[in-house]
Amino acid sequence: MKRVAIYVRVSTGAQTTQNQERELRDVAAKAGWEITGVYCDAGISGAKGREQRPDFDNLCKDAARRKFDMVAAWSVDRLSRSLHDLTGFLNDLHALHIDLYLHQQGLDTSTATGKAMFQMVGVFAELERAIIRERVMAGLARAKAEGKTLGRRRTDRRVEKKIERALTRGDRGIRKIAREIGVGVGTVQRIKAAMSTEL
Repeated sequence: MKRVAIYVRVSTGAQTTQNQERELRDVAAKAGWEITGVYCDAGISGAKGREQRPDFDNLCKDAARRKFDMVAAWSVDRLSRSLHDLTGFLNDLHALHIDLYLHQQGLDTSTATGKAMFQMVGVFAELERAIIRERVMAGLARAKAEGKTLGRRRTDRRVEKKIERALTRGDRGIRKIAREIGVGVGTVQRIKAAMSTEL
């Protein structure tokens, strides 16, 4: 019996996920699938990333733990409205050998046609990455030709001294120091690494 995770989502608090869930439960019952869990993000836009959708994040984590064999959703836009995020999610499922069922699109990747769709998504994701890389490289080349300095702006030496003093005291963690001084965690880690090499 195929183990299925149902994912439902609505964008506003005035909407309900019950209709989506009911339809998907009916499909599962007819197909003889075992529902292992229902993941529901209510009142959250599909444009939001994984970190802003708690149950979608849980779905991804449980997929990595192989808690189910298939994800069932009402429609592709329930999963994401961002092409980048969507292709990333589909690639993750494909790598984990987890199938996807999309009710509105009639897509079932456990079938031959569905598998072909999965492969097409992978091709488009690869194309998107190549286009982004070309744009970034062209932008860097243009900036260099215009005489612009590339890379991050160097941290002010006075700020670096503050971080060094805080690290030397050793009474706070990296995150706390970064928060108190108002810099990124990476900046504190870089200075800590530099201090270690000087010893």
